[in-house]
Parts: sequence; C-alpha cells; structure tokens
Amino acid sequence: MENKLSREEVLHVARLARIQISDEKTLEKYQYQLKKLLDEIDKIKEVKNYDEDFLIAPVDHEAKPTKDETQEEITFQDVKKNAPHTKGNFIEVPVMIHE
Repeated sequence: MENKLSREEVLHVARLARIQISDEKTLEKYQYQLKKLLDEIDKIKEVKNYDEDFLIAPVDHEAKPTKDETQEEITFQDVKKNAPHTKGNFIEVPVMIHE
C-alpha cells in the first residue's frame, strides 16, 4: 500500500474544501498528511463486533418522567417589591459586560 495519496486525489479534496494549493511542496505535504488521516479512519472499520447498537456509555440510563406539580405563582407586583430599581414593566440590573 502506498504511503501517500495521488496528486489528483489531493487536488480533488482541496477543491471540495475550497483550499488553494499553490506550490508543489505544499501539495506533497498534503499527500502524506491526508493519507495518514485516511489510514487512521480506516482503523475504525477494523473494530471487531461493531454493530448498529454500539453504545457510547457502558451504563443503561432509564429516564423516568416526574409528575407536574402546580404551585402558587408570584405576581409581577410582588417581584417589583423586592427589586431595588424598576422602570415600567422592567427590572433594572447592573451592567455585567464592559467593552
């Protein structure tokens, strides 16, 4: 197996990625690097017992929904009583982002 991609393969990938390759030295570097990357990706295919049901986490989590509980709502008037500064229907807060 060859240890670099062909010139045409690298130029094809470069066109897809919208990368301009201007010199031969860069092209040759990409021939080796892309081949190395593709070889690493091919190793994934060699994993034994790999199937569609492969789990990322080894723990089985079962989500159990909780019941909705209604509570007494707080009115905006009650909220305004505890806010130090209000303006109309808004609560004024200090600036946290400085330019």
